[in-house]
Amino acid sequence: MVEVHPSWQADVEAAYLALAPEYRAFLEEGDYIPPKSRVFQAFKTLPKTDTRYILFGQDPYPRPESAQGYAFIDGAVEKIFCEKGLCKAVNRATSLRNFIKTLLVCEGLLELSDTSQTAIAKLDKKGLIDSIGALRQNFERNGVLLLNTALIFEQKGASAKHVRAWRPFVRTLLARLDERVELILFGGMADTILKLPEAARFTSHRLEHPYNHTFIANPKAHALFGPMHLIKA
Repeated sequence: MVEVHPSWQADVEAAYLALAPEYRAFLEEGDYIPPKSRVFQAFKTLPKTDTRYILFGQDPYPRPESAQGYAFIDGAVEKIFCEKGLCKAVNRATSLRNFIKTLLVCEGLLELSDTSQTAIAKLDKKGLIDSIGALRQNFERNGVLLLNTALIFEQKGASAKHVRAWRPFVRTLLARLDERVELILFGGMADTILKLPEAARFTSHRLEHPYNHTFIANPKAHALFGPMHLIKA
């Protein structure tokens, strides 16, 4: 049985049972990232009643220490800021690095003309979060469920296969949600969700994946995430 927050239990179980039987067998016995105990982690910490958005990324980080069961939350990151700007682990995670820069621009702390390490190093960090856990908590405080389009990573080149395999899960989940929930779609893989008939009744926010440097200057990203103040302590 899938163990999640009680408010999600019936929905996640129904969505899980919608997966192909052979794929469920693979999930129960196969080798992938994150471990089975963390696949549904996003549903454990944000109650359904508090969910205002679902942020769909692509699939988990391909590193065991990074994949924690949340889209976009890199478990290999401890501190966000270091003396020279963003810490090394943040800089390694290109998507996270660009997203943090976007948040700093939204707060008026960085100019788009200079989002360099040097500019970040000069910032007064008082009043800002400094851990990946605090970023996750701020997402959830704003009602953002951090869910990938495929909830597991198996091997390079298999992402599209797993996105297709998880499609019945996503369809069932969307069918059971109130239409007040809005969808945030990062990149091409997540964008395929809009082809599902169950997605038609939801407000959707389509953005390039933060892996792309253009995300930092995207006014749609600023309008969506700016009011959430995700970088503020």
